[in-house]
Amino acid sequence: MSAPVANAMTFDVEDYFQVSAMEPHVPRDQWERMPCRVEANTDRLLALLDGAGVKATFFTLGWVAERCPALIRRIVAGGHELASHGYWHHRVTELDDAAFRDDILRAKGVLEDTGGVAVDGYRAPSFSIGADNLHVLRILRETGHRYSSSVYPVQHDHYGMPEAPREPFQPLGNDGVTELPLTTVRLAGRNLPAAGGGYFRLLPYSVFRRALQRVNRQEGAAGIFYLHPWEIDPGQPRIPGVSARTRFRHYVNLARTEHRLQRLLTDFAWAPLRTVYADVLDHSLDVPPAQVAARGMETDRVIAQP
Repeated sequence: MSAPVANAMTFDVEDYFQVSAMEPHVPRDQWERMPCRVEANTDRLLALLDGAGVKATFFTLGWVAERCPALIRRIVAGGHELASHGYWHHRVTELDDAAFRDDILRAKGVLEDTGGVAVDGYRAPSFSIGADNLHVLRILRETGHRYSSSVYPVQHDHYGMPEAPREPFQPLGNDGVTELPLTTVRLAGRNLPAAGGGYFRLLPYSVFRRALQRVNRQEGAAGIFYLHPWEIDPGQPRIPGVSARTRFRHYVNLARTEHRLQRLLTDFAWAPLRTVYADVLDHSLDVPPAQVAARGMETDRVIAQP
């Protein structure tokens, strides 16, 4: 019997008040005033992973890394992959190229200095890389990243590129990084989401499990799962003034998510994203050194390899 397909377990490390939908209610200049819960919730995730013997990828905000450096070191010490979620959780569609470059360079520098490891991966906040801004994959390559996992090949009111390939692709060839799109299942001529997040909380667990089994068994492909630390925290403070749609999407089934995640960790095989797609990424050309001089940073910073 062949070994089960290893899927990629990933987490987007941000706090409950940093979600894009909460931006109108908690502007960035008020983040420091909010009760911080990301460190405790991420530690709960680390404990779950340790109990299941699973290693994962943590796409972490630079803002969080600056304020929780011990957490970053615990992620690395646990054998997990440290990756970037940008610094300020800006949607890429909101930034011009210069601002995007500044944001990802700042995040990469903070994460690498704190964790003592190279940061190869990037995930755009709210999956905000799509058909209209794929050129930013070139900026990611120029700044020393090796891959992105930011395109979701689905139709959604806030994100999505349904026409994108469902497997790893390089839309810019060797000029840009490899894109590792979020997992979907193909049904009735449409891509349906099967990567986690709010759908994992909303849909019955059996539905999600069958979808991932289909990807693994029928397609022989790996899946990419994602979750946020706040999604296992039913006790998080409620943000006042949010719309009914946002309230439903953010708070639905928070009390059930941790148990579902425990089941998921045992029902499938898991590894960090960089490990699952090692063959794909290692066959791409080497990424040039990060252009840190473009923003006046030191260029002789020593990075320990993981």
